[in-house]
Amino acid sequence: MNEAMGGHNTYGFSVGIMMLRTRFPRIPGDLGNGTTFNFPVRLKVVEEAVYHRVVGADRALLPPFVEAAKGLEAEGVNVITTNCGFLAIFQKELAAAVNVPVFTSSLLLVPLVHRMLRPNQKVGIMTVSGENLGEKQFSGCGWSSADIPVVVAGMEDEELFTSVFRDDLLSMNVEQMQCDMVTVAKRLVSEHTDVGAIVFECTNMAPYAHAVQAAVGLPVFDIQALIRMVYRSLHQQRYLGHQ
Repeated sequence: MNEAMGGHNTYGFSVGIMMLRTRFPRIPGDLGNGTTFNFPVRLKVVEEAVYHRVVGADRALLPPFVEAAKGLEAEGVNVITTNCGFLAIFQKELAAAVNVPVFTSSLLLVPLVHRMLRPNQKVGIMTVSGENLGEKQFSGCGWSSADIPVVVAGMEDEELFTSVFRDDLLSMNVEQMQCDMVTVAKRLVSEHTDVGAIVFECTNMAPYAHAVQAAVGLPVFDIQALIRMVYRSLHQQRYLGHQ
């Protein structure tokens, strides 16, 4: 007998995403754009979460994020993520607060990516703010740069890319944003020829992953890769081939 169970108002949302309160454009590839995914996701805005507080590692944001995570769990999602990699500082607390898996940041991928590379290679990390990304976020994801060799490349020198998110602008030049990403990626691998793969900390970088990969020829990992991996773990498929 196929018996359906109730308990929620809505169904079919496996992935819940806790969002910062923003107004900047969210293009395809961004977590805030519904066309990014080929499966439904449930979004919940954390009103207190704005760029400067999140990037500045404001610990006072933990309670509202815990509340949001519990709200998504109550609405029936099976796994929860966020739309800012700097929320890695709350990974342990958020995972402990709910009964579904939580992955706050693509920085959780760094140990995996590191193990894929040759011993003499490093993981390149591209971030919206290199001056603010460091051991607080790394340790939140269970690793340290003392154990895993990384090179951090911030976007601070590319004024358009930084200002769109820092100042929450209402418009942006998508082509220039992509150029900014490619410029920083090329600089990263030129100055550090031992970088073997790139991880995007910033979830807003995902729309430009294809352009970065085309420019530098390296594996590129972002929040989308992590979300799809986790989603697949929740929805395994039968293999219908033949021998």
